[in-house]
Amino acid sequence: MDTNATPVIHHRNLPLLLLQSREAVLARFRPLLNQQGVTEQQWRVIRALDQVGPMEPRQIGSMCCISSPSMAGILARMDDMGLISRQRMEQDQRRVLVAVTPKGQQTVAALAPLIEGCYQDIEAVIGADFTHLLYDMLDALTSRLNEGREGGVSEGD
Repeated sequence: MDTNATPVIHHRNLPLLLLQSREAVLARFRPLLNQQGVTEQQWRVIRALDQVGPMEPRQIGSMCCISSPSMAGILARMDDMGLISRQRMEQDQRRVLVAVTPKGQQTVAALAPLIEGCYQDIEAVIGADFTHLLYDMLDALTSRLNEGREGGVSEGD
């Protein structure tokens, strides 16, 4: 038996393809975020808080796919920047509720039309039908792969 033989993998590298697609999409948004002085992770947090309302850090991490150790640093920097506020919960002082501040809301308001323009540009390139199909397929992929397993953030942001 040849132990030096390279194992054969017949499938395309799905994780790499998803990362490449992610990068192609983010390349369109990143300059807008940089203009406002926020990172991609900070934008995900601000947008989630703006849409959902105040949440605990673990909820934000789960929703935004940010690991707990990364979340702590991101929230500390965002607090220093005045984008979010953190407040201990009355019923349990160990728990913290995070909310977007007026400055964070101003950032959302400044970015919203630019972000919407980006989405329109992407849709113009790939087509409205493909865009809707892509959303549906990504939702289905996530749902099916998460069926029966506990949701959680692994590595990476």
